[in-house]
Amino acid sequence: MKLRSLAFLSFLKARLSRQIALWVFGSILVIEGIILVPSYFRYEKELLTQLEKVSGATVDSLVFLLKQDMSDRNLFQTRIQKAVENSPVVLGLSIYKSDGELKHTFGETPELNLQIVKDAHIFRKRSLDGSHYDVAWTNRYLGGNYVLIVRHDASSVTRELHAFTWRIAGLVAIISAFVCLVTMLVLGATVIAPILRLRDDLIAAGEALSKDKDKPDFYSFSAKGKDELGDVMVAFNQMFCRVYDEILQRKKAEEFLREEQEKSEKLLLNILPQMIADRLKQGNSNIADGFAEVTILFADIVGFTEISSRTSPEILVKMLNEIFSEFDRLSDRYGLEKIKTIGDNYMVAGGLPMPCTDHAESVAEMALEMQEAIAKFSDESGTPLNIRIGINSGPVVAGVIGTKKFIYDLWGDAVNTASRMESQGIPGKIQVSDSTYKLLHDRYLFEKRGTIEVKGKGQMVVYFLTGRTVDRKHPLNRKSQD
Repeated sequence: MKLRSLAFLSFLKARLSRQIALWVFGSILVIEGIILVPSYFRYEKELLTQLEKVSGATVDSLVFLLKQDMSDRNLFQTRIQKAVENSPVVLGLSIYKSDGELKHTFGETPELNLQIVKDAHIFRKRSLDGSHYDVAWTNRYLGGNYVLIVRHDASSVTRELHAFTWRIAGLVAIISAFVCLVTMLVLGATVIAPILRLRDDLIAAGEALSKDKDKPDFYSFSAKGKDELGDVMVAFNQMFCRVYDEILQRKKAEEFLREEQEKSEKLLLNILPQMIADRLKQGNSNIADGFAEVTILFADIVGFTEISSRTSPEILVKMLNEIFSEFDRLSDRYGLEKIKTIGDNYMVAGGLPMPCTDHAESVAEMALEMQEAIAKFSDESGTPLNIRIGINSGPVVAGVIGTKKFIYDLWGDAVNTASRMESQGIPGKIQVSDSTYKLLHDRYLFEKRGTIEVKGKGQMVVYFLTGRTVDRKHPLNRKSQD
């Protein structure tokens, strides 16, 4: 019972329910008003007719007196007074001759007069306050030379009409309240409650769609309405399922696209430096930068061609991948830019694309650790390997070439010289040019090789980088101490 009361109260709180109830209530009032007004006047007419019947005997006696000899005025007045006093509803009267002469009045004077009555047979008029009722019988009706106007006491009629009005109004109020109550109960069960539940479903749907929640257990999914509201719920279910599935598919597509974009981003960063990749994504198609001073390193695995002739392709590629992967880790450690690999040749540069002052030092550190890495790999794999490294410092131009399988590459005399330092070097040695030596001689150990003939360059003084100075701390050790 309590739950039903709460449900009914919820229907009362519903704006739509209140509006419908008010419209129903107002409609009933209008309909009852249309019915009441004619009923009121019809009942008034009946009551006035009854009032006339009550005074009928008195009127008949007065008419009889008007047809008698009226020469004895006192006797006539006495008879009239007696007739009026015997009537419970007659308050007064006026008698006119047909020529307009007021012949006699008694009691309260009626509002009607001969001018108002004119040629009517019978004329009736009720006062504005409803307490009096005047009736005029003309000579045409009476068949004589007199007009009789009688004033009735209509207060009983007024009371009856008031009681009638209150009875009808009370009945209308009871009917209206009952109809509104039934309407609200029926609407609440068949319309309002499903609409409120559908509203909750819409709120839950918005939450689920906006906050990536699981599909809610909607009330409308279980509703089996066979009316238009049921059709709306079916349409809502279809719309939500379609939107939910499409959003789910879109998210899957976005996730797939994001993963693919990350793969593409990672692949692009494996090919190009971060700064260059960002410039390409911004729409820069012609990328070329000049650098006043960088340090370039070329490394070649000595005897690798001979090893490849007696090793399966799988083992060969695996071996080269392990070596170059270690070189890649070293380049990342020292902030260097790997440029490319050609066969068993590895190229790396320092001081680009972001210029720095310690590019030569970083390249030297990597070169020394490359020698250590090759020695370690040879010991662990049992394959005798050696490496020849060449380093040179100088100005270069760097940029991206090609539109398919593009590459970030370097050009300039400094690049060619670095390549000659490697190709004309000695296995197991790190050969550096005089320009690199001048940048590092106070911090690293060198062995002067002397003057050699360099293809395309002529006579050049070159050095072998053999190690670090005694008082120099390893950069990584320095970082760990920090």
